[in-house]
Amino acid sequence: MNFDYNETQSMIAQSIRDFAEKEIRPNIMEWDEAQTFPVPLFKKLGEMGFMGVLVPEELGGSGLGYHEYITIVEEISKVDPSIGLSVAAHNSLCTNHILTFGNEEQKKKWIPKLATAEHIGAWGLTEHNTGSDAGGMNTTAKKDGDFWVVNGAKNFITHAISGDIAVVIVRTGEKGDSKGMTAFVFEKGMPGFTSGKKENKLGMRASETAELIFDNCRIPDANRLGEVGQGFIQAMKILDGGRISIGALSLGIAKGAYEAALKYSKERHQFGQPICEFQGISFKLADMATEIEASELLLHKAAFLKQQHRPVTTMGAMAKMYSSEVCVRVANEAVQIHGGYGYIKDYPVEKFYRDSKLCTIGEGTTEIQKIVISRNLLKG
Repeated sequence: MNFDYNETQSMIAQSIRDFAEKEIRPNIMEWDEAQTFPVPLFKKLGEMGFMGVLVPEELGGSGLGYHEYITIVEEISKVDPSIGLSVAAHNSLCTNHILTFGNEEQKKKWIPKLATAEHIGAWGLTEHNTGSDAGGMNTTAKKDGDFWVVNGAKNFITHAISGDIAVVIVRTGEKGDSKGMTAFVFEKGMPGFTSGKKENKLGMRASETAELIFDNCRIPDANRLGEVGQGFIQAMKILDGGRISIGALSLGIAKGAYEAALKYSKERHQFGQPICEFQGISFKLADMATEIEASELLLHKAAFLKQQHRPVTTMGAMAKMYSSEVCVRVANEAVQIHGGYGYIKDYPVEKFYRDSKLCTIGEGTTEIQKIVISRNLLKG
């Protein structure tokens, strides 16, 4: 086991830190308050190779692994988690689904443009009445010759408005049948394929979230990913990697909040000394730092298993569950350490606190992770 970054990882970390300080930090609150999804920023990230992290070089990507991917998402999220979230959704959901389950023709058609962020990617599973119960989805596709006619809607979809490509899982069989769903690639501009209401969110406000709407949308069978009926099974495999992404996002939030709290505790004086010298504060910092270390170790173990093409469902769920809960606790304590200043927008912990909560909900709630973990433990 080697716990140090290798040379490549160190270079990547420094590169993304420099980028985030120059291109992201000056705009954080402007984007947050206006709920601006900064598409030009993602084009720049694409030019640097950060929108095709896991994509092989021959398809226009960076050809990197999951350890590097964690580093990229984490470092961005230490500055602005909403940008980290969008980078994660683009890479691990949309792009990775096509990369994993697309045929060679499909990969060549869509992956190079996604890897460079010429196209922004979206991924759709959740619906208004079917959150964790994906098998009960109401969006359907009916075969019509060489086409499928799709009707329904997806909600809580990252990049639903600005995305150029969306991988969407729809029902092609009976409701509740895990083999009754199929994945398709939808392209912006297809007749009957539109976006709906943009959500007004508590946090992650610079990461666009909206509906995808299908009204007699005719999609060619050539846009189908894998076999008919394999969509749900594909989605569960994609979410295994997606959980590592949300874990990395959570780790970045936790580190960003902790570093802000540590800095403030050294600068803020009360009763003639910095507040970090009071046991009540120093013990908070000790707990925060320890939980962050544990999160990081869980995440990189999950990344190791993923990189080795070994089963990662249990470890990915553990890493996502623990890291997301830790980031909420750390953000909460960071606000507490700041006192009244933690409640105002002049200090970064207010935003980390708002952004943190999504991590315990998105890509499977904490409760769903516990179901995944316990089922796998009991199977063994």
